[in-house]
Amino acid sequence: MTKNYLKETSKFNNLPVVEVKNGQYRVENGWDDICTRLTLAIHKIPTKKKLVVVETYQGVIHEELINNLQTGLKPSVFIHASDFMLPEEEIIKLTFPDVTNDRIFGFLTRLTMDAFFDPEKVRVIQSEIEEIKEGTIIIYGCGASLLYPKSSSLGGVWEEPSLLVYADMARWEIQLRMRKHMVDNLGVKNRDTADWMLLYKQGFFVDWRVCDRLKKTLFDKIDYLLDTNKISEPKLVEGKAILEGMELAINRPFSVVPFFDPGPWGGQWMKEVCNLDPSAPNYAWCFNCVPEENSLLLKFGDDIIEIPSINLVFRHPKELLGDPVHGRFGDEFPIRFDFLDTMDGGHLSLQVHPLTEYIQEKFGMHYTQDESYYMMETGDDAFVYLGLKEGVNPEAMMAELEQAQAGGVSFDAEKHVQTWPMKKHDHVLIPAGTIHCSGKSSMVLEISATPYIFTFKLWDWGRLGMDGKPRPINIEHGKKVIQWDRTTQWTKENLVNNVHVVAEGDGWIEESTGLHEREFIETRRHWFTKMVEHNTNGGVHVICLVEGDEVIVESPVNAFEPFVVHYAEVFIVPAKVGAYTIQPFGSGEGQKCGTLKGYVRV
Repeated sequence: MTKNYLKETSKFNNLPVVEVKNGQYRVENGWDDICTRLTLAIHKIPTKKKLVVVETYQGVIHEELINNLQTGLKPSVFIHASDFMLPEEEIIKLTFPDVTNDRIFGFLTRLTMDAFFDPEKVRVIQSEIEEIKEGTIIIYGCGASLLYPKSSSLGGVWEEPSLLVYADMARWEIQLRMRKHMVDNLGVKNRDTADWMLLYKQGFFVDWRVCDRLKKTLFDKIDYLLDTNKISEPKLVEGKAILEGMELAINRPFSVVPFFDPGPWGGQWMKEVCNLDPSAPNYAWCFNCVPEENSLLLKFGDDIIEIPSINLVFRHPKELLGDPVHGRFGDEFPIRFDFLDTMDGGHLSLQVHPLTEYIQEKFGMHYTQDESYYMMETGDDAFVYLGLKEGVNPEAMMAELEQAQAGGVSFDAEKHVQTWPMKKHDHVLIPAGTIHCSGKSSMVLEISATPYIFTFKLWDWGRLGMDGKPRPINIEHGKKVIQWDRTTQWTKENLVNNVHVVAEGDGWIEESTGLHEREFIETRRHWFTKMVEHNTNGGVHVICLVEGDEVIVESPVNAFEPFVVHYAEVFIVPAKVGAYTIQPFGSGEGQKCGTLKGYVRV
């Protein structure tokens, strides 16, 4: 029987928006209205020859888009960009060094979209397009924007497309489609592969990098953005509306859309606290600040357009991250906040993250997943596995892990790994190379760097994944990065509840709760009953309300509209914001509230 984790109905907002109040932008809903709007735009093109490019991100349902665009726009010529790509066997050969034959891991590609196309085929189609003198020509698909003629044979005049439509996709929706085998990877027809994780891996290491590199060059050229994240419910808005929405976002606090996912160890806490489907078996993860994965919702009147929140990082990296952080990480968002729910669930997998030099050499990432566990809630029997016991024998431990994975005796984690009892608001630090695992009966706010998927599972308690298959175990990788000197005493002194007061004032206390000196993220906890003054000091902040019902975030100079935050919600404060305040609000007034803030040490 599930415990009741709430005293009253939760106010947790699953659909936070950035509202564009301009009023001049109209969102079209459904294919009929979208095609009517595009047809009018095409008719306004003053030339007889109307060149329309529909650039798509990997993961769109091509069958839906092609059928409706052909039917609704009735072009004279419809060109499929995929027809001019290299043969599949050559693309497979091209991407194999990055995709590899590993089920989980590859190497971050340096390929760009043009590498997927046959140069001779491209020259031929560009010449054919040049020869067409009138009518509507649609070039469609991933890389479509590379196919229009770059120069005319008549005097070297550049022939830009008359209209550019960009069909964007949220990465979490792409992953859901991959699980259902609904989409192919870039340039290959492989959706029916037996293992959806291979689709995801190729998307992660190759497709999304390639599509993003092209997308960055197109932001200022997009006439219309096509949102097809909901199948058969497309939306269309002007490209400049999206640019205005992103400009608004970097000048105020905002939240990305949290994504919840079940797992074999998942719990029940988030169902109630985060207003989720009570009939779901569990929820294991909530990715509530991972801009590389989450979406950003832009609201225009009564309509909402969904875009990948990474677009904001690409478009405004300096304003969002701040100069020092941008100088170190480029257009990557380096801080990740997510939830791990094991309340009425099970243990996470016993795991370790790669050292910096290992992740650089093996996978092409330039920083690794240092992290920490902050206890949002705990049961009476909550604990974490963290660090090794004194006197552990590395050879014996690895031999037992390998035997257990081969179907032998179950691995005795307590024999080798230290356990630590946990209570609410405890904070443990997990620099890369430290063996760790959250036990059952915990609700963890995980704060970490953002190198995505590089977790080496050592033992998963013999269970299957949600797809009924064994979860990947990475003992060979793991044993090469475990730091065997991080034993009980070292862990106690360096990683468990390293908390001290750094400042206090009228109605508030500020504490440092970490992170370890090897980690680039600093965390600060504020307890308060009155207003607390904050300043980004030129660097992005990520904040979670870890205690109290409700607070309000405000600008002391009214630079942005007040922003209300509820318990367990996570929000981003762009570096550009500068000074801001947080204080109890609404049902949170009269309560002792608590926020946990993460930022990059500079």
